[in-house]
Amino acid sequence: MKSTSRRTFLRGLGGAALALPWLESIATAAPVKSAPLRMAHFYVPIGVVRRGFFPGEAEHTIPKGNLGNVMKSLGKQNPKFSIKPLDQLTPTMQPLERVKDKVNLITGMDRTFQQGTDVHAQCASCYLSSAKPYTIKGTAWPLDRTLDHLVADHIGTKTPFSTLEFSCNSHRDNKESIYFDNISWFGTGHLAPSIRDPRKMYHRLFSTTEIERYRDITDLVLEDAKSLNRDLGHADRQKFAEYFDSIRTIETQMDRLEKMKAELSKVTFDEPPDAYLPRGEYIRLMGDLMVTALQTGLTNVTTFMVGPERWDTPYMFEGLFDKPRSHHQMSHNQTKMIDDLLKVDRFHMEQFVYLLEKMNQIEESGGTTLLDNILFTYGSGLGDGSTHQYNDLPIIVAGGGKRIKSGQHINMSEGTPLANLWLTQAQLMGLEMERFADSTGIVSSILT
Repeated sequence: MKSTSRRTFLRGLGGAALALPWLESIATAAPVKSAPLRMAHFYVPIGVVRRGFFPGEAEHTIPKGNLGNVMKSLGKQNPKFSIKPLDQLTPTMQPLERVKDKVNLITGMDRTFQQGTDVHAQCASCYLSSAKPYTIKGTAWPLDRTLDHLVADHIGTKTPFSTLEFSCNSHRDNKESIYFDNISWFGTGHLAPSIRDPRKMYHRLFSTTEIERYRDITDLVLEDAKSLNRDLGHADRQKFAEYFDSIRTIETQMDRLEKMKAELSKVTFDEPPDAYLPRGEYIRLMGDLMVTALQTGLTNVTTFMVGPERWDTPYMFEGLFDKPRSHHQMSHNQTKMIDDLLKVDRFHMEQFVYLLEKMNQIEESGGTTLLDNILFTYGSGLGDGSTHQYNDLPIIVAGGGKRIKSGQHINMSEGTPLANLWLTQAQLMGLEMERFADSTGIVSSILT
């Protein structure tokens, strides 16, 4: 059998293409290389309800007020550095129970904030840049080239896509500016636009040409796949079949969503019908596409926004409420809507855990999994959506395998910049950096 790379494309008619996952039969035909370390960021908008997310805050008074008078009085409930086992999970984090030995909860980190501009616009657009206030010319925000692109400059030069940007904002009303809806930036004023439509992302990943009529990609490449499949061992044949089944599942999900869009388009809505698609199904479909892109080596770096900041147009959170709701509007009435907000927070955590478990089931070289070979970070640019505090952010770092200590709750000392974590991740990804934005050091507690 001739040597074949994991990233080999199986091409069919119409310019369709598929990239292969890691297969043992192929790996044994050529020198086995260790799986690359990848990086992904899962961004949650509008912060969280602190008493549901942060350990030890369940009985704290629900905060009132706004940015000016509560910012520094909240969030630093434990101002000193500490490390504890992540043994008991708060209500919002309970979905992590099955994989808590694979994650670190990191609390106490603050993001940069530049006075005089909108908090929501900054917390999304500046989340992965953290430039020092007033140092970046030509922008009202501390917005610089973001971490994902700096890392991709180092590890994304040989993948078909240096980075991929996923967004689960299906709204088309353009109610807010680009600063509310993007965390990935090539540089100041230069947006790395995210893809919101699953069909467009699918074609970007798996099509080499645009075609008028969508064709089933698994049918297009089936003949090429059969010739390879004959040379695979039994275990790899099963894995190969599972991989094709996962692609088929994505196609089926997209067909279902497209049919729903067609039906909803016949009804008069003030809001475009996409926003009324089931949120969980839509988020998981975009997540499946992201995982497949990482699994097959189409990219090593991704960002994933589960929703936009401060977008008052409602979403249909299936299984939570009987009508569409606005996450942002609920966050400003936390005293009356805390139970509903807690449901949304847990809903977002469940989507994160869905992706964690999916990554943990994908085998890679050397007995590792995709989760072992990725730094997958859950986070938000606000510590609390009601008070707009930009300190003590909710951050969870998953994966990393033997490179990372896991199963910990690490509470950083007061005033620790979020950029310390970004510097740590950049160094883990192989960048020779001594400083990132306003960093003051690294988060050594997560390193083995």
